[in-house]
Amino acid sequence: MRTTYDETDDILVVHLSDKPISKEVSQDWNTHISYAEDGTVVEVVILEASKQGAWPLLRSHAA
Repeated sequence: MRTTYDETDDILVVHLSDKPISKEVSQDWNTHISYAEDGTVVEVVILEASKQGAWPLLRSHAA
């Protein structure tokens, strides 16, 4: 697994596999999931990632 984040466009991509993408499905307007031919998830794309709270991936929480 690897992640890439485009700070300019605020897009987070979580790459789960190097398999070719055969189908992409929008879960909602800012979350898109790509699937391989065998039905496994290849990648997840989150638009406006920092605005949605998905970036940064780890946050420290003050008590």
